[in-house]
Amino acid sequence: MASALPYGSWPSPFSASSVAAASPRTDGARFVGDDIWWGQTMPSEGGRTTVLRRRPDGSIDDLLPAPLSARSRVHEYGGGAWTAADGELVFSEKSDQRVWALTPGGRPRPLTPDDPSARFAGLVWGAGMLLAVRERHEGAAVPTRDIVRIPLDGSAADDADRLVSVAGGTDFVAQPAISPDGGRLAWVAWNHPDMPWDRTQLRVADIVDGRASDPRTINARDSAPLQPVWTGPREVTYADDPTGRWNLWRVGGDAAPVPVAPADADTGGALWVLGTRWFGALDDGRLVAVRTDGADELVVVDGDRVAPVPVPVVAGAAVEDVSATRALVSGATASGGSGLWLVDASDADAPIVERIAGGANGPGPEWFPVAQSVTAPGPHGPVHAFAYPPTNPEVTLPTGEKPPYLVLVHGGPTSHVGPAASAKVAYFTSRGIGVLDVNYGGSTGYGRPYRERLRGQWGVVDVDDVAAAATALSDDGLADPSRIAIEGGSAGGWTVLSALVRTDVFAAGISRYGVGDARALAADTHDFEARYLDGLIGPLPEAEPVYIERSPLTSADRFRVPMLILQGSEDAVVPPAQAEAIRDALVERGVPHAYVLYEGEGHGFRSAETIVHALESELAFLGAAFGFDTPDVPGITLG
Repeated sequence: MASALPYGSWPSPFSASSVAAASPRTDGARFVGDDIWWGQTMPSEGGRTTVLRRRPDGSIDDLLPAPLSARSRVHEYGGGAWTAADGELVFSEKSDQRVWALTPGGRPRPLTPDDPSARFAGLVWGAGMLLAVRERHEGAAVPTRDIVRIPLDGSAADDADRLVSVAGGTDFVAQPAISPDGGRLAWVAWNHPDMPWDRTQLRVADIVDGRASDPRTINARDSAPLQPVWTGPREVTYADDPTGRWNLWRVGGDAAPVPVAPADADTGGALWVLGTRWFGALDDGRLVAVRTDGADELVVVDGDRVAPVPVPVVAGAAVEDVSATRALVSGATASGGSGLWLVDASDADAPIVERIAGGANGPGPEWFPVAQSVTAPGPHGPVHAFAYPPTNPEVTLPTGEKPPYLVLVHGGPTSHVGPAASAKVAYFTSRGIGVLDVNYGGSTGYGRPYRERLRGQWGVVDVDDVAAAATALSDDGLADPSRIAIEGGSAGGWTVLSALVRTDVFAAGISRYGVGDARALAADTHDFEARYLDGLIGPLPEAEPVYIERSPLTSADRFRVPMLILQGSEDAVVPPAQAEAIRDALVERGVPHAYVLYEGEGHGFRSAETIVHALESELAFLGAAFGFDTPDVPGITLG
């Protein structure tokens, strides 16, 4: 045990490079014959998404050669950018957004036309059909979306008329599911101004002459169904939240839907990306499902019997695919390692769990803080968060000193964090900087009432909640109240900026591509979120005074504490103009700050080089703001 060292300056085995290497994300997985395929981001290759294959003998190879990348721009967040069809890899290529097919070891061949206005995501193969969500951008018109059937023989590559529009008629469509006999289609649809966690429609229709005919809407008007799965010739199982929690429901024929093993937990979440799946149906009728109440749990549902599965995933869990009595499950462990697991539920009482990829994360479990569930009192009700105290097995805690803390604010704002200590969290906690990850009002994972706490109150409830959580931490003597910083990206960046102008709780702030002007966001952002602010603040133009009053840039004269601003040059969700307006306001006020623009990065940083530089900049910034040395990273100059 080393002698006591100041918080923030502890020696750590975590480097920014090791954090970047630990950050690959699983992006879908499939059973393909006796193989297992899964998508994975590659930070060392500019963040491209490849598809890996594990053979029965355990060997692993890369099916998608560089520089090809399975990444869609539908909704700008993509999702479901690849699938397997008759043993071929079918994927939406990042560079041109066309759908391509690739026989392992062969050369890719195009399946869709060379049309810069078209994008494809949510790829699904079933009953001999390849379906996708198509988004078309033509001129200055609002994008249109439909579900299309793509011929696998490549005949549509030179003839767009060979793409059959199967279903549409709404602003958005998602998660198409084909019945086993190919005769029926189920899908999710919604219209502006709703988001897919506000209100959606579960639609079911017969397929007549290749198109959905006379669709029937299954759910009640004020719920948000997700992920239809055919569990019989005319029976669909899906997630829906008419009771305030996303639970499983089942409907057959013209009968009314019935609940399946209801619980005070969510099987479902915010549909930001089109490939997300929260449950799957095994061949024997049982269901493998994720349940979330703060943390994630995997269960097997057999009628009214619900049994937990000992998979180590606690956050970001997804049931990627099922086959017979097996399931592929992705997510993050308590130590933050993202990975993929094979669950064999042949024996209902003793399912077998095998790690396929990832899962390990860093030098050892003793270096990772154990998440402490926190429920703090707030002006709008209880606030949920996870605290990660400074953790380093080789350092003696200094006496007479409370640690600095970094409060993390997730994006969305309709998103969720679970009790998973990522490598980034450990990067800070191992150096003596505590981390508090807050699920403020508006977050998923705690039911619709908690989610709707933010309705019309963005910039109020989120700010009050993060301030309340941080204050409770210092009131309990766990954090130095004069050294609490706040960090967030995108919508989380809005909360960072708003908290800095509306509270005195935070002594420094880090904004990653944060929103400073709500009116500019409403005017500049992409179509998927073009009406999001109707629910978060209010519809324009009626609510324009509220937009002005809530926007942090309106109160730029209240910026007073040091800030670090990180931004991608190609961000189409929150363009660089927002970050630069904040920078200009700080310059005018003489507030210490640093601004970094990363060329080629979009909404979220993907390349290893950017991840490393951003993380080292954050640590150096905290050291400069709070007065401790950071000897293992380059210093930062605050203007």
